[in-house]
Amino acid sequence: MWRLIKLLLYLAVLGGIGLVGYAYLADLTPDQRRVVEPVTLNPE
Repeated sequence: MWRLIKLLLYLAVLGGIGLVGYAYLADLTPDQRRVVEPVTLNPE
């Protein structure tokens, strides 16, 4: 039973390291573009 707990802990640590590595190394920047929309105001 102790082996199973150690294996799960080891896999969780490796998964966390992988997630952090992916976040730092992957291209996660969003595409940027200019959005211009005309606005009509109702005069009162």
